[in-house]
Amino acid sequence: MYEILQKLFHLKENKTTLNTEVVAGVTTFMTMAYILAVNPNILSTTGMDAGAVFVATAVGSALGTIFMALLANYPFALAPGMGLNAFFAFAVCGAMGYSWQVALAAVFVEGLLFIVMSLTPIRETLFNCIPMSLKLGVSAGIGLFIAFIGMQGAKLVVDGPTLVTMYPFKAALADGTFQTTGIGAVLCLIGVVVTVALMYKKVTGDILLGIVITWVLGIICELLGIYVPNPEMGVFSLIPDFSHGISFDNVASTVGQMDFSMIGSFEFISIVLAFMFVDLFDTLGTLIGVASKADMLDKEGKLPNIKGALLADSLATTAGAVLGTSTVSTYVESSAGVSVGGRTGLTAIVVAVLFLLSLFLAPLFLTIPAFATAPALIVVGFLMMGSITKIDFSDITEAFPAYIAVTTMAFTYSISEGISLGVISYVVINTLSGAFTKKNISWVMYLLALIFIMKYIFV
Repeated sequence: MYEILQKLFHLKENKTTLNTEVVAGVTTFMTMAYILAVNPNILSTTGMDAGAVFVATAVGSALGTIFMALLANYPFALAPGMGLNAFFAFAVCGAMGYSWQVALAAVFVEGLLFIVMSLTPIRETLFNCIPMSLKLGVSAGIGLFIAFIGMQGAKLVVDGPTLVTMYPFKAALADGTFQTTGIGAVLCLIGVVVTVALMYKKVTGDILLGIVITWVLGIICELLGIYVPNPEMGVFSLIPDFSHGISFDNVASTVGQMDFSMIGSFEFISIVLAFMFVDLFDTLGTLIGVASKADMLDKEGKLPNIKGALLADSLATTAGAVLGTSTVSTYVESSAGVSVGGRTGLTAIVVAVLFLLSLFLAPLFLTIPAFATAPALIVVGFLMMGSITKIDFSDITEAFPAYIAVTTMAFTYSISEGISLGVISYVVINTLSGAFTKKNISWVMYLLALIFIMKYIFV
């Protein structure tokens, strides 16, 4: 069996082992398992059956991740993208008033267009034209971004007079909400400290152990009455409940339910383009960031076999639309598995298997709380921030655009916005300073900058 895996995934050539890949896969899955609960919750607001969306989410994620393993041999996992699912539900089906069937058709067409683009040099050219300093900045920016996601999920940071603020522990103790939300924030902090200590001790599977330990501490708190579930506040029991058995719900209600009646209209084209823009640059940013962390980029900053990775992402989007879910894309949480040594498609296969198992063990996976996975995201964010040290800060024309990408990615809560502003600032600064005469800046960068500027003016 090992020889087959070695031949298929080239473990030795990638300086990894079977055990390392399995631990990496489990780690990645546990940091992104929240999508199994969040995606059905978001898409069900459109009228879609939540149970059917759960199945579509699990199967679509598994298929996309298998595509990534077999077509690119990379340890990247895929699932319905956060942000893209919100755009699907609240913009296309909410504000614009289109049915979820029309939205699924738009996602399907987007996927087909991306398949064509992936088979041609277009998407690969976009990846390769971005300067190395910006790629390093994107990696660091994603680090801040996912750390912020973790802190939000654990309620460590919440809305406040300054847009975001620290969780109000004193006020929560006074009004009685500490046992629902505050204890999770405390457990997250404990989880971060435990995970860092495990990393210092070089314990195998340190990040995964940090997730499990934090979850177990939460279960103990629930049994002792320190943690009190309150579904109305989005706080649920941490103890798996298998009393209702296994059910696949009404899967047929979403499979193949795409409505192409508007396909020739301007409105439909606008929706497809909107999906394409966000998906394209979120995916490119994720590939840049995670590949940088794994040292997969060559000396020129190119990702070998990127065409396979982009094709896998495109096929996943198309398959997801057929199954009944929003755009399936490469997940930034893949960096968690990469951080513990995942280097090949075997990591992705492990993630895919766990997504399929979740169909039968949903009560187990859906009870993993956000505050338990938050320490992993915060620690991985720290690890990804290390790429910023590789940027040449003595050259402000290289360093400042990278800085713009880092900060705006976190502050705008968007990978694609970080890339947009990073590209614009790079082109403008290098042009006005005259530094472009000493550099071989691709014409594609100038075109991208123009497109991004037009987007901010007209969209």
